[in-house]
Amino acid sequence: MGIQNPSVPLRTPTRVAGNKHPNRVHRTTGGLEHDNTRHTTRFVVIGSHLAQHPELSLLAIGLGTHLQSLPKGAPADIKTLVARFPEGATRIAAALRELESHGYLRRERVRTPSGRIVTRTISCNQPTAVRQRAEQPCRESAPPAPSAPREKRVRKALPAVPRPAYSGPGLLQAATDLLADLRRHDSRLLLSAEDTAHLAPGVAAWLERDVTPAAVRRALTADLPPEGLRRPAALLAHRLAAQLP
Repeated sequence: MGIQNPSVPLRTPTRVAGNKHPNRVHRTTGGLEHDNTRHTTRFVVIGSHLAQHPELSLLAIGLGTHLQSLPKGAPADIKTLVARFPEGATRIAAALRELESHGYLRRERVRTPSGRIVTRTISCNQPTAVRQRAEQPCRESAPPAPSAPREKRVRKALPAVPRPAYSGPGLLQAATDLLADLRRHDSRLLLSAEDTAHLAPGVAAWLERDVTPAAVRRALTADLPPEGLRRPAALLAHRLAAQLP
Protein backbone atom coordinates (compact mmCIF):
# COMPACT_ATOMS: atom_id res chain seq x y z
CA MET A 1 0.00 0.00 0.00
CA GLY A 2 1.36 3.40 -0.96
CA ILE A 3 1.87 6.17 1.59
CA GLN A 4 -0.27 9.30 1.05
CA ASN A 5 1.46 12.65 1.24
CA PRO A 6 -0.67 14.83 3.56
CA SER A 7 0.78 18.06 2.14
CA VAL A 8 -0.68 17.46 -1.32
CA PRO A 9 -4.21 18.90 -1.67
CA LEU A 10 -6.92 16.48 -2.64
CA ARG A 11 -8.36 18.88 -5.33
CA THR A 12 -6.75 21.61 -7.27
CA PRO A 13 -8.87 24.83 -6.82
CA THR A 14 -10.33 26.29 -9.99
CA ARG A 15 -8.83 29.64 -10.92
CA VAL A 16 -11.35 32.49 -10.74
CA ALA A 17 -11.47 34.56 -13.86
CA GLY A 18 -10.12 38.04 -13.41
CA ASN A 19 -13.33 39.88 -14.31
CA LYS A 20 -15.42 37.68 -11.98
CA HIS A 21 -13.30 37.91 -8.90
CA PRO A 22 -15.55 38.76 -5.92
CA ASN A 23 -13.10 41.29 -4.53
CA ARG A 24 -12.57 43.13 -7.79
CA VAL A 25 -14.30 46.53 -8.19
CA HIS A 26 -16.02 46.79 -11.56
CA ARG A 27 -15.48 50.11 -13.28
CA THR A 28 -17.36 50.92 -16.44
CA THR A 29 -15.70 53.13 -18.95
CA GLY A 30 -17.46 55.63 -21.22
CA GLY A 31 -21.12 56.76 -21.18
CA LEU A 32 -22.75 59.61 -19.30
CA GLU A 33 -23.52 59.62 -15.62
CA HIS A 34 -25.51 62.23 -13.72
CA ASP A 35 -24.69 63.80 -10.39
CA ASN A 36 -27.98 65.62 -9.84
CA THR A 37 -29.23 67.80 -7.03
CA ARG A 38 -32.88 68.76 -6.90
CA HIS A 39 -33.51 72.41 -7.80
CA THR A 40 -35.71 74.44 -5.49
CA THR A 41 -35.06 77.97 -6.83
CA ARG A 42 -33.96 79.62 -10.07
CA PHE A 43 -34.74 76.79 -12.46
CA VAL A 44 -36.81 76.24 -15.58
CA VAL A 45 -38.34 73.06 -17.02
CA ILE A 46 -37.11 72.34 -20.54
CA GLY A 47 -38.69 69.63 -22.66
CA SER A 48 -36.49 66.88 -24.02
CA HIS A 49 -38.07 67.52 -27.41
CA LEU A 50 -36.04 70.74 -27.45
CA ALA A 51 -32.93 69.68 -25.55
CA GLN A 52 -32.55 66.56 -27.74
CA HIS A 53 -34.09 67.86 -30.95
CA PRO A 54 -32.78 65.79 -33.87
CA GLU A 55 -32.73 68.66 -36.38
CA LEU A 56 -31.90 71.82 -34.45
CA SER A 57 -28.31 72.94 -34.18
CA LEU A 58 -26.58 73.07 -30.83
CA LEU A 59 -26.69 76.87 -30.95
CA ALA A 60 -30.44 76.86 -31.62
CA ILE A 61 -31.07 74.40 -28.77
CA GLY A 62 -29.02 76.51 -26.38
CA LEU A 63 -30.66 79.73 -27.52
CA GLY A 64 -34.12 78.19 -27.20
CA THR A 65 -33.28 77.08 -23.67
CA HIS A 66 -32.08 80.57 -22.83
CA LEU A 67 -35.24 82.20 -24.17
CA GLN A 68 -37.49 79.85 -22.21
CA SER A 69 -35.62 80.73 -19.02
CA LEU A 70 -36.17 84.48 -19.41
CA PRO A 71 -38.97 86.20 -17.48
CA LYS A 72 -41.92 87.73 -19.27
CA GLY A 73 -41.10 91.11 -20.76
CA ALA A 74 -37.34 90.53 -20.95
CA PRO A 75 -35.70 91.92 -24.13
CA ALA A 76 -35.03 89.17 -26.69
CA ASP A 77 -34.05 91.06 -29.83
CA ILE A 78 -30.91 90.24 -31.79
CA LYS A 79 -29.09 93.30 -30.49
CA THR A 80 -29.65 92.22 -26.88
CA LEU A 81 -28.66 88.61 -27.62
CA VAL A 82 -25.49 89.68 -29.43
CA ALA A 83 -24.50 91.77 -26.42
CA ARG A 84 -25.10 88.74 -24.19
CA PHE A 85 -23.43 85.96 -26.22
CA PRO A 86 -20.20 85.82 -28.26
CA GLU A 87 -21.62 84.01 -31.33
CA GLY A 88 -22.34 87.17 -33.32
CA ALA A 89 -25.41 88.54 -35.08
CA THR A 90 -25.27 86.22 -38.11
CA ARG A 91 -25.18 82.96 -36.15
CA ILE A 92 -27.73 84.13 -33.58
CA ALA A 93 -30.11 85.26 -36.34
CA ALA A 94 -29.76 81.85 -38.01
CA ALA A 95 -30.49 80.09 -34.71
CA LEU A 96 -33.59 82.22 -34.21
CA ARG A 97 -34.80 81.26 -37.69
CA GLU A 98 -34.28 77.58 -36.81
CA LEU A 99 -36.37 77.95 -33.67
CA GLU A 100 -39.01 79.83 -35.62
CA SER A 101 -39.23 77.19 -38.35
CA HIS A 102 -39.72 74.42 -35.76
CA GLY A 103 -42.38 76.31 -33.81
CA TYR A 104 -40.33 77.22 -30.73
CA LEU A 105 -40.42 80.92 -31.56
CA ARG A 106 -42.88 83.42 -33.02
CA ARG A 107 -42.17 87.01 -33.87
CA GLU A 108 -45.06 89.39 -34.40
CA ARG A 109 -45.09 93.06 -35.29
CA VAL A 110 -47.59 94.98 -33.19
CA ARG A 111 -48.51 98.61 -32.77
CA THR A 112 -48.15 100.15 -29.32
CA PRO A 113 -50.73 102.58 -27.91
CA SER A 114 -48.40 105.40 -28.91
CA GLY A 115 -48.49 104.24 -32.55
CA ARG A 116 -44.98 102.78 -32.64
CA ILE A 117 -44.44 99.44 -34.44
CA VAL A 118 -42.45 96.95 -32.34
CA THR A 119 -41.53 93.28 -32.68
CA ARG A 120 -42.94 90.98 -30.03
CA THR A 121 -41.04 87.72 -29.48
CA ILE A 122 -43.06 84.74 -28.22
CA SER A 123 -41.23 81.66 -26.92
CA CYS A 124 -43.25 78.42 -27.17
CA ASN A 125 -42.26 75.58 -24.88
CA GLN A 126 -44.72 73.16 -26.52
CA PRO A 127 -44.86 73.78 -30.29
CA THR A 128 -46.97 70.67 -30.85
CA ALA A 129 -49.69 71.87 -28.50
CA VAL A 130 -49.71 75.31 -30.15
CA ARG A 131 -49.98 73.73 -33.59
CA GLN A 132 -52.83 71.47 -32.52
CA ARG A 133 -54.75 74.44 -31.14
CA ALA A 134 -54.22 76.34 -34.38
CA GLU A 135 -55.33 73.41 -36.52
CA GLN A 136 -58.34 72.51 -34.40
CA PRO A 137 -61.48 73.47 -36.32
CA CYS A 138 -63.84 75.88 -34.67
CA ARG A 139 -66.91 74.02 -33.60
CA GLU A 140 -70.11 75.92 -33.74
CA SER A 141 -71.76 75.70 -30.42
CA ALA A 142 -75.10 74.03 -30.59
CA PRO A 143 -77.97 76.37 -29.87
CA PRO A 144 -79.33 75.91 -26.39
CA ALA A 145 -82.33 73.69 -26.14
CA PRO A 146 -85.48 75.72 -25.87
CA SER A 147 -86.65 75.83 -22.32
CA ALA A 148 -90.09 74.62 -21.54
CA PRO A 149 -92.50 77.53 -21.43
CA ARG A 150 -93.37 78.50 -17.93
CA GLU A 151 -96.97 78.24 -17.01
CA LYS A 152 -98.34 81.70 -16.52
CA ARG A 153 -99.33 82.03 -12.94
CA VAL A 154 -102.91 83.15 -12.66
CA ARG A 155 -103.17 85.93 -10.13
CA LYS A 156 -105.90 85.42 -7.59
CA ALA A 157 -108.65 87.98 -7.85
CA LEU A 158 -108.89 90.60 -5.14
CA PRO A 159 -111.77 90.39 -2.67
CA ALA A 160 -114.87 92.30 -3.69
CA VAL A 161 -115.30 95.81 -2.31
CA PRO A 162 -118.50 97.73 -1.59
CA ARG A 163 -119.89 100.03 -4.25
CA PRO A 164 -121.23 103.54 -3.77
CA ALA A 165 -124.84 104.26 -4.61
CA TYR A 166 -123.72 107.12 -6.82
CA SER A 167 -120.24 106.97 -8.31
CA GLY A 168 -119.64 110.44 -9.60
CA PRO A 169 -116.25 111.35 -11.10
CA GLY A 170 -115.40 113.64 -8.21
CA LEU A 171 -116.06 110.95 -5.63
CA LEU A 172 -113.97 108.34 -7.44
CA GLN A 173 -111.15 110.85 -7.92
CA ALA A 174 -111.12 111.63 -4.20
CA ALA A 175 -111.01 107.90 -3.46
CA THR A 176 -108.16 107.40 -5.93
CA ASP A 177 -106.15 110.26 -4.40
CA LEU A 178 -106.65 108.82 -0.92
CA LEU A 179 -105.36 105.41 -2.02
CA ALA A 180 -102.34 106.95 -3.77
CA ASP A 181 -101.50 108.83 -0.58
CA LEU A 182 -101.39 105.69 1.59
CA ARG A 183 -97.76 104.95 0.70
CA ARG A 184 -96.74 108.15 2.48
CA HIS A 185 -98.00 106.60 5.72
CA ASP A 186 -96.63 103.11 5.04
CA SER A 187 -94.28 102.41 2.13
CA ARG A 188 -95.66 98.89 1.84
CA LEU A 189 -98.99 100.31 0.64
CA LEU A 190 -97.66 101.23 -2.79
CA LEU A 191 -100.49 100.15 -5.10
CA SER A 192 -100.54 99.47 -8.81
CA ALA A 193 -102.94 101.28 -11.10
CA GLU A 194 -104.97 98.10 -11.47
CA ASP A 195 -105.26 97.61 -7.70
CA THR A 196 -106.16 101.27 -7.22
CA ALA A 197 -108.94 101.02 -9.80
CA HIS A 198 -110.34 97.98 -7.98
CA LEU A 199 -110.23 99.59 -4.51
CA ALA A 200 -111.43 103.09 -5.44
CA PRO A 201 -115.18 102.21 -5.47
CA GLY A 202 -114.83 100.74 -1.97
CA VAL A 203 -113.22 103.93 -0.65
CA ALA A 204 -115.90 105.95 -2.46
CA ALA A 205 -118.57 103.94 -0.63
CA TRP A 206 -117.02 105.01 2.68
CA LEU A 207 -116.77 108.65 1.64
CA GLU A 208 -120.36 108.53 0.44
CA ARG A 209 -121.37 107.64 4.00
CA ASP A 210 -119.83 110.89 5.25
CA VAL A 211 -116.71 109.20 6.60
CA THR A 212 -113.86 111.69 6.49
CA PRO A 213 -110.78 110.88 4.41
CA ALA A 214 -108.69 110.87 7.61
CA ALA A 215 -110.98 108.25 9.16
CA VAL A 216 -110.82 106.10 6.03
CA ARG A 217 -107.04 106.40 6.06
CA ARG A 218 -106.82 105.35 9.72
CA ALA A 219 -109.06 102.35 9.08
CA LEU A 220 -106.85 101.18 6.23
CA THR A 221 -103.43 101.80 7.81
CA ALA A 222 -103.98 101.05 11.51
CA ASP A 223 -102.58 97.88 13.06
CA LEU A 224 -100.93 96.55 9.92
CA PRO A 225 -99.00 93.31 10.46
CA PRO A 226 -95.31 93.98 11.19
CA GLU A 227 -94.13 91.31 8.78
CA GLY A 228 -94.09 91.87 5.05
CA LEU A 229 -97.39 92.21 3.24
CA ARG A 230 -97.60 89.71 0.40
CA ARG A 231 -100.45 91.57 -1.29
CA PRO A 232 -101.41 94.88 0.34
CA ALA A 233 -104.36 95.42 -2.01
CA ALA A 234 -106.04 92.23 -0.78
CA LEU A 235 -105.76 93.37 2.85
CA LEU A 236 -107.20 96.79 2.00
CA ALA A 237 -110.07 95.25 0.05
CA HIS A 238 -110.90 93.02 3.02
CA ARG A 239 -110.93 95.99 5.41
CA LEU A 240 -113.08 98.10 3.10
CA ALA A 241 -115.69 95.36 2.98
CA ALA A 242 -115.49 94.06 6.56
CA GLN A 243 -115.36 97.44 8.33
CA LEU A 244 -117.81 99.34 6.15
CA PRO A 245 -119.75 101.65 8.50
